[in-house]
Amino acid sequence: MASIICVTGGAGFIGSHVADALVEAGNRVIILDDLSSGRRENVHPEAELHVLDIRSPEAADLLRNSGVEILVHHAAQMDVRRSVADPRFDADVNIGGLINLLEAGRQGALRQVVFASTGGAIYGEQDVHPADEEHPQRPVSPYGVSKLAGERYLYFYHHEYGLDVTCLRYANVYGPRQNPHGEAGVVAIFLDRLLRGEQPTIHGDGLQTRDYVYVGDVVAANLAAVGLDGFRIYNVGTGIETDVNTLYEGLRKALGSPIRAVHGPAKPGEQRRSSITAAKLERELGVRIATPLEEGFRITAEWFAERARAKK
Repeated sequence: MASIICVTGGAGFIGSHVADALVEAGNRVIILDDLSSGRRENVHPEAELHVLDIRSPEAADLLRNSGVEILVHHAAQMDVRRSVADPRFDADVNIGGLINLLEAGRQGALRQVVFASTGGAIYGEQDVHPADEEHPQRPVSPYGVSKLAGERYLYFYHHEYGLDVTCLRYANVYGPRQNPHGEAGVVAIFLDRLLRGEQPTIHGDGLQTRDYVYVGDVVAANLAAVGLDGFRIYNVGTGIETDVNTLYEGLRKALGSPIRAVHGPAKPGEQRRSSITAAKLERELGVRIATPLEEGFRITAEWFAERARAKK
């Protein structure tokens, strides 16, 4: 049955793909985005865009008075380095902004929250690879701390007010529309620089690993989460570790570029290894994280190349 769904961050990379799918499923979709990193061109023509900060009274009024039944929350301060430099700002957006919407929503028609959490930063340095949802949460950045706090606040709202909640802990998401500017999104950064004819820099030896999951698989997890009852947590990842050197070579080949990367100094305190298993997601919801890295790279590289041609 169609619902009124608010997607925060719905003009951004992941949120816009999720919003598209929700519109196409027949829902009324309200997008709440301050456009600090999102883009109007990402917004589905049948979605309603409200340019607002999630911390604002106006955003709260929207949640309270628009009949929103489901909140799909992707708006966030997502730069790990900025969270370290300015933890107060990170907490203000990621915790304060969430609470602002939850307080308003519970006074309105809100009955479920689908929360975009993190499967890398929330576990910290892992004891086992890949990590499942029961792995100890030991975030070592304010960003990871704020996402874990968000999950805990949501459990409170579930327990106290009966709000249904599904937390989706994402691995490193990549795909079309990813922002190549800033700290996040190494896939987008490498593709953007290669298409400019610039030589990308790999920090350190390039053997640090991450779990790279295609945005289409993340959308499938969100669609499966909409309408679920109770309080649930699911990892959304491939369970496969890919080091940065391998990642770069895959992207270079997808573009047919001859440019080799250079190595620079390692980032202080960078997590060495990260991977998460989505076995619970497949077992309970039937969602299989199925896009092979090579295919995801090909689709993403084609999108970035097409965008670069359009700018010329």
